[in-house]
Amino acid sequence: MFVAACASTPERPTVTTGPTGIYKVGNPYQIGDTWYYPREQPDYDETGIASWYGPTFHGRKTANGEVFDAGTMSAAHRTLPMPVNVRVTNLENGRSVVLRVNDRGPFAKGRIIDVSEHAAEVLGFRDKGTARVRVTYLDRADLGPGVKPPSLTPDTIASAVPAAPAGKVVTASLDAVPGASVAPATTMKTLPKPVTTDAPPDTTPQASDEVTKVPVPAVTNLYVQAGAFSSYDNASRLVARLGNGSGLKISAITRDGKTLYRVRSGPFAQVDQADAALAKLNALGSNDAQIVVDR
Repeated sequence: MFVAACASTPERPTVTTGPTGIYKVGNPYQIGDTWYYPREQPDYDETGIASWYGPTFHGRKTANGEVFDAGTMSAAHRTLPMPVNVRVTNLENGRSVVLRVNDRGPFAKGRIIDVSEHAAEVLGFRDKGTARVRVTYLDRADLGPGVKPPSLTPDTIASAVPAAPAGKVVTASLDAVPGASVAPATTMKTLPKPVTTDAPPDTTPQASDEVTKVPVPAVTNLYVQAGAFSSYDNASRLVARLGNGSGLKISAITRDGKTLYRVRSGPFAQVDQADAALAKLNALGSNDAQIVVDR
């Protein structure tokens, strides 16, 4: 799962075992210099770059005990519980589908979700390898045919998650930057919300290759975001810590009546440009930086 499986592949062997996994949140874990903290995230709604994986992992066990089938509508995510359903919208063509998250990944920097080969086909980016996407949490997925997920996180799962280890960058301890400038605050303009059909309250949306077409911005840009703060001082401290050569700027937005200060570089037109900027920030010590898609 460390890279997208983008080359053409031979016909997939059939996987006959259906979902047999468990509902799982998982413990914090470390990949390289970065810690990831799995947790319940019912409000998860993020933009970024999607990739796809398949041939090497087809038929193997997923992180929650299911069997990965590259021909199904599934996905891997670093921190969401499993299995859950998410809506993934390709912001380049407006194709939007529901996918089942049942695995961990991607661990390549700069990607927010790995989808199955079939999902990449349906979303329209299999041949390209990556796409600008929006990922929105929907609900917990069924554990199997007719097997509903737990309505609450079981105590045995909740109590098994230890406290997350402290991060390496503590912004409160950094010195403020006198005279740092910031762009004027602007009202937050969100990307279009995927259009979905209301389901009965007791129905959990399930993954399928049914495509919903949604409007997308005529133009989107890529940014590398090192952090976002309610305090301008904390934002300016992070810029100072990473140095003038980082290319970072502070931009202010208004969200829910509150000002948020984003520390980011860009905009970038191409994924490889954003990848290079992300690698540069990682080398400077910003392990939590990520690529985001914005207007």
